[in-house]
Amino acid sequence: MGSSKHPNATPETPMLIPGKVEDFLNKYFAPFANASAKKMPFFSVVKHVGRTSGKAYETPVSSFQKGNVLAIGLVHGKTNWAKNVLAAGEADVKLPKGKVVHITNPRIVPVRSNAPELPRQAQAMLKRSAVFAADIV
Repeated sequence: MGSSKHPNATPETPMLIPGKVEDFLNKYFAPFANASAKKMPFFSVVKHVGRTSGKAYETPVSSFQKGNVLAIGLVHGKTNWAKNVLAAGEADVKLPKGKVVHITNPRIVPVRSNAPELPRQAQAMLKRSAVFAADIV
């Protein structure tokens, strides 16, 4: 399965990781990495609910904040956590220093967009990947 045919890859949210590598990482590496990443002080954790299962999930991500905007690079394309939050319209996120914030108005900022409201790091990511953005309330 090449990255262009992977379900996470769309024209607006290209995957920077080849599809076969993504599938391998999700199957063999993610279960162990996610458990430890949630405890590392430099990751944020998105707390979301499955669109069809209703199951609660926690996904570690690298996030950036500018004012009341939270941004997360989508180097893996439009992943399930992003789809879940978009469908729900909201989520809670534990920030690197442990503070939990509630986000609303989730949106995907497509690759190569001009988005001055985003943090500097997220603006740089837009050159090659899409960015998930939401408002902190």
